[in-house]
Amino acid sequence: MRAVRYYGKEDIRIEQIPEPTVGQGQVKIAPAFVGLCGTDLHEYLGGPVFCPTHRHPLTGESIPVTLGHEFSGVITEIGPDVAGFRIGQPCCIQPTIFCGACPACKSGAENVCRDGGFGGGLSEAVCVDAKSVFALPESVGLETGALVEPLAVAWHALSAAPELAPASTVLIIGGGPIGLALILCLKAKGVETIVVSEIAASRQSFARQFGATQVVNPLHDDINKVVLDVSGGSGADVAFDCAGVPASIKSACAAVRARGTVVNVAIWEKEVPFNPNWVMHKDSNFRSVLGYHKQDFEAVIENLRTGAIEPNGMITAKIRFDNVVEDGIKKLISDRDSHVKILVDINAT
Repeated sequence: MRAVRYYGKEDIRIEQIPEPTVGQGQVKIAPAFVGLCGTDLHEYLGGPVFCPTHRHPLTGESIPVTLGHEFSGVITEIGPDVAGFRIGQPCCIQPTIFCGACPACKSGAENVCRDGGFGGGLSEAVCVDAKSVFALPESVGLETGALVEPLAVAWHALSAAPELAPASTVLIIGGGPIGLALILCLKAKGVETIVVSEIAASRQSFARQFGATQVVNPLHDDINKVVLDVSGGSGADVAFDCAGVPASIKSACAAVRARGTVVNVAIWEKEVPFNPNWVMHKDSNFRSVLGYHKQDFEAVIENLRTGAIEPNGMITAKIRFDNVVEDGIKKLISDRDSHVKILVDINAT
């Protein structure tokens, strides 16, 4: 079967590899749509970052490995001791790999398992643990199903700020795919006042389209003043940093109200200055999140079913499997501000 394999920096190949055999407790899936993610770009430009260079303790794999952890597909085979699924059933997959036995997993934080990782779906077949497979409702198509994973990242981020309510004022710094997904999830929660800080004009437009109350350009606008104006002078109840640059973390801390919450969602490429006084002087909270849990997938799928989340505007291009590098990875590098999510259509000819 064909698969998109990662060998190292700027080295991604489409190869023929053996088709996997479904095992006990597993389901075999024919991937349909696979979203390209920022982590794929990090791997291509400067990796390996997350791709294992030595034998992974859980999967036994090391590079070359199959990319693509945002995917939907159709069930083609059901392994022994698996119930609740049927052949031909549309589904999406939680791609995280975790041991279930380390202290993090035992505490319910399998998203930060010490031996964790991701499975890849950029191939013509994949076998996964049945516990990681989520059936899609009839009203949710396979294209939308490929968006469940990035939406689950955003939904999980909301759990770091349980005080969120419809009357909350929220600041999102960074209008990339996860920042935009946060807008959709906040709207589904009924939050009415959402301010987005973003430099790129195209992403500003996406933020407005997805439902941001106000969009500011931090190069020209005073973020603090805008947030104070829309919050009646108190500041943001919650600020999500999705940008991951030195100015964003400082801006988030400055804009949040007394005893408010700053949530770091961004993945940082290097160390940056951080002064604890930024949060201490407001008695505010600084939280961080990574990935998602099973319940985040379940919540996103239910909100897709009811129509509370309508994410198809996130899909800005669909490309053929054979063109994943030129039309996908390289396009996101050269013109990323014009795209939210590029999907690889596995079956396109």
